[in-house]
Amino acid sequence: MPHDYGDSTAEYRAALTSAAVFDISSTANIELSGPDAPKFLHNLCTNDIESLPLGGGCEAYLCDPRAKVQFVIWVYHVRLDGNRHALWVETTPGRNADLVKYLDRYLISEAVEIADVTERFGQMHLAGPMAADVLAATCREVIPPLEEFQHMERTVGPANCSIRRRDRLGGPGFDVVCPIDAAGKVWGALTKAAAVPAGDSAFETLRIEAGSPLFGPDIDVNRFVMEVPRAERAVSYTKGCFLGQEPIVMARDRAGFINRAFLGMKVLAGGPVPHGTKLFHADQEVGVITSSVDSPRLGSPVAIGYVRRGHQEKGTVLTAGGQSVEVLGFPPVSG
Repeated sequence: MPHDYGDSTAEYRAALTSAAVFDISSTANIELSGPDAPKFLHNLCTNDIESLPLGGGCEAYLCDPRAKVQFVIWVYHVRLDGNRHALWVETTPGRNADLVKYLDRYLISEAVEIADVTERFGQMHLAGPMAADVLAATCREVIPPLEEFQHMERTVGPANCSIRRRDRLGGPGFDVVCPIDAAGKVWGALTKAAAVPAGDSAFETLRIEAGSPLFGPDIDVNRFVMEVPRAERAVSYTKGCFLGQEPIVMARDRAGFINRAFLGMKVLAGGPVPHGTKLFHADQEVGVITSSVDSPRLGSPVAIGYVRRGHQEKGTVLTAGGQSVEVLGFPPVSG
């Protein structure tokens, strides 16, 4: 399954108007099994893992004691062979070995097995308003409504797959996970059902328009977790103690605000703004651009990054490397 095709514009449009399928098999995946797995991960990450029902999932962060983001993770409560339950933990491509090492460091006497399953599975993302119809055609049954991160098992083409609701690109989306040796045939079944094969260029444009941050360019190990977008759904204040909890509670209860917010910006003239370009208001540094790309829907480049408090109001004009940018809010592009 190649990652680049001839017409990224057509692929982009398909994701917005019909359905496009992207190969995201480089996604890093870890399996946590054993009776103590839910409690073990629950005590480490920012979200409530012990309450996840079978078929449920959530977004979460693994932090250091200062509440600096070490990993962005997505956790799914799955059933293994023999009716055993496990947690499927997804993270940024290329970070599987680092995540195993991080988790193992905190494993003391808990009955937990940590397995890197990245190479065993293929993964595709199906995006667009017709995504559920494509799945229904391949599964030969209506796909029930799923909330984001809910998942189910269905047969797609020749393989039993995990179908996970995941709106990665701002619109309706599903991840389809299957054994790696069946990935080519599953891809073929989805494209036969009218999903347009799409590549990295279209994915990146849609990702930045949606304001979906990527660990590396948009989030690093020095970023305070509450500055990252969607923290409100990935951080639980009622779950009990976890690593990094104290600075998070202090930010809420003592300060009552966060100094920086992750926002979208429209580039008013010129091309996309390079990663790391500082944002200024007059002579004052007020933020940084983390990702930028030409946006067909805006008709100009769009950028995402962090903006200091006091400069976050929609319509605020800042400068970045000599270019003017207008604060759009979050998400950068919708509709």
